[in-house]
Amino acid sequence: MKRDTNIIPLSRDHHYGLLFCWKIRQGLAKHVDLPRIQRYVQYFWEHHLDEHFAEEETSLFRENTDPLCLEAKEQHSRIRRLVTTIRRSGTWVDASYRTLAKQLEAHIRFEERQVFPFLEQKLTKAQLSAVGAELHHARSADDAYEDQFWN
Repeated sequence: MKRDTNIIPLSRDHHYGLLFCWKIRQGLAKHVDLPRIQRYVQYFWEHHLDEHFAEEETSLFRENTDPLCLEAKEQHSRIRRLVTTIRRSGTWVDASYRTLAKQLEAHIRFEERQVFPFLEQKLTKAQLSAVGAELHHARSADDAYEDQFWN
């Protein structure tokens, strides 16, 4: 899918978000101890996903009251609550991890297929350039997590 160059960093993050979902599913399929997956969820949240959500909300959705953008922000809120539950849980239920992977994957696909194309049409070139300028800082989506339980 052709993406405006100013939004490409967010789409690249989405690739790593989908990989995160795959890793969770692989860990569950291999019956990895859930505390190991929980630590990975915390790592990925702190090093990637939290910042990604914040960037989208401030760069793309800040002043946009379109229903697609409002839905994307609501999905962010639901995923945040789920991650918080997983991170704070003293008991582990694999259904929580499956739900996280399912919701995040659906959210990423929603943004890529509906929200981003809509915004690329709606926003002016100047607005898209401003988004790109806000996202200009060096980004590292490298997932250098050491416990590769998914292998």
